Amino acid sequence: MRTAEQPDRSGTRGCAVRVRGLNKTYGSLGARRQVLKSVDLTVERGEMVALIGASGSGKSTLLRHIAGLAIADRESGAVELMGRPLQADGRLMPGTRKLRAEVGMVFQQFNLVGQLSLLANVLLGLLGRVPAWRGSLGLFTRQEKLKALEALARVGIAEYAAQRASTLSGGQQQRAAIARTMVQRASVILADEPIASLDPESARRVMDSLARLNRQSGVTIIVCLHQVDYALRYCARAVAMFDGRIVFDGRSDQLTPAFLREIYGSDSEELCISSGAASLGGLDGLAPAWGAA
Repeated sequence: MRTAEQPDRSGTRGCAVRVRGLNKTYGSLGARRQVLKSVDLTVERGEMVALIGASGSGKSTLLRHIAGLAIADRESGAVELMGRPLQADGRLMPGTRKLRAEVGMVFQQFNLVGQLSLLANVLLGLLGRVPAWRGSLGLFTRQEKLKALEALARVGIAEYAAQRASTLSGGQQQRAAIARTMVQRASVILADEPIASLDPESARRVMDSLARLNRQSGVTIIVCLHQVDYALRYCARAVAMFDGRIVFDGRSDQLTPAFLREIYGSDSEELCISSGAASLGGLDGLAPAWGAA
């Protein structure tokens, strides 16, 4: 296996996400499995980064730690968001709840309330930013509702605002989940396999929405992907994980078929089964579209 030398990303834009020496072990004595192994990662503000890897590589677990939804092993590493500590040495730091409001999560299964309208689901993104009593009663101002409608318009589904979420397609629901992060005013969006269960056209629309949000609003995005062709098309930088470690951190267009086979062996086929590439050979000639309108 060839391990890429991780570049210096101290940059001038400022650090949005910093992970240092993160370890995570599941299970009890006799059945322990380490899923993160001394992971270091830095993502600058305004970057859109693809996190790739075969099933079980640790990428979703890493996202959960960055979001503060999982805690690392005791006396293990640290996570910082926007220059502020989120967790260190296996415990969450003071002020975590407020810091989590800076992070929007987009899950594979959308996490919408099916019986609520699309507009009501998007307004839930405000729960971390309005008084608890108002949020629990669903009392949102006219201005807040207009902001939610604007977010739905930005992802192209404002006409469905009054429709129950459960009646919409998977791609429409996923775009509503992205609109929810807009209303939340998240500085960082963590998208965990957001297109894994979608058809190719819906997947393209979801990725277009994320890329537009990154490009127009400067939101930092880390998107967990199985499909390398989507990483190449939408993200200038890719981070590849294997067996709980980061084994590549660099330009997406360096992820050639030969390099993927060298890292993942037969598992490399799993990373190239989307609309843009029926096999590893489908990556050849696929032009990146970073920053495209």
